[in-house]
Amino acid sequence: MKKITDERLILKNLKSIRGAYTIQTLGILGILGYDWITRGSEAVFESPLWFIFIVSTTAGLFFSMDISVSHETPKRTPKKSLGISTVIIALISIAVGIFVPFSSKSDSINGLIVGGVLFIVVLIPYIYLYYLRTKQQD
Repeated sequence: MKKITDERLILKNLKSIRGAYTIQTLGILGILGYDWITRGSEAVFESPLWFIFIVSTTAGLFFSMDISVSHETPKRTPKKSLGISTVIIALISIAVGIFVPFSSKSDSINGLIVGGVLFIVVLIPYIYLYYLRTKQQD
């Protein structure tokens, strides 16, 4: 198989892939929406399509991060940006962890778990951005 070197064909191929991904995502959302209307939200969250939707959306976002980092203008060092982001994420996670027990009438261990999971889940993309920015500087 020969590698495509014509930029017009590469762009056309990428647009075709984007269109197929959009149709796939809309189809998954349509099926999940139908399940939500007919069987409720618990059926949606138990569906394997929900897992596929979350994984494919997350992968798409991570792939687009590489492109956005390549086109951004460096305003501050990646280390400083990661430090600021970590502090903000920690403050938001602590606030969520404090307010969860009050809102759901559960114990404080649930607030600690929700705050910790939120911190880890939100921090992972920022660590990936830090990696991309340091790789770009080298």
